[in-house]
Amino acid sequence: MATPNVTRDVVIPFVCQSASIPNPITQFELLAILSLRNRARQLVEQVEEAEASVRVRLDSGATVEAGEHSACLRESLRRNVSWRHVAERLGDRLYGEDRGQAYCENVLKNTRPSRSISLTIL
Repeated sequence: MATPNVTRDVVIPFVCQSASIPNPITQFELLAILSLRNRARQLVEQVEEAEASVRVRLDSGATVEAGEHSACLRESLRRNVSWRHVAERLGDRLYGEDRGQAYCENVLKNTRPSRSISLTIL
C-alpha cells in the first residue's frame, strides 16, 4: 500500500512588532539629562571653590571650630623613582652587573622631591 504525499502547513507564530518597540525617548528626558549634567558641573565647581577657600584659610593659620569634623592640610613629598625597576636593568646594562641599584640610589639622591598639599576633612 502506497502512502499518499501529504503536505502539512507549518504555522510560524508572527510576533507583533509593535509589542517589541520600546517607548520613544522624549524631549523631556533629554532635557532632564542635560539639566542634570549642568547641575553636576555646577556642584563640582562649588566644591572646588569651597575647598580652595578652606585651604587658603588653613594655610593662613585659621583654626577649625571644635566639633565632630576636623580639617587639616597634609603635605607629602615624593622622591621615589617610579620607574626604578626599569632604571635598575638599564643601570646594570650600562654600568655592569649589580650596579643598577647604586645608579638608582644616585638618581634618587639627586631628584628634587615633588611637593603636594591636600585638604583632609575628617
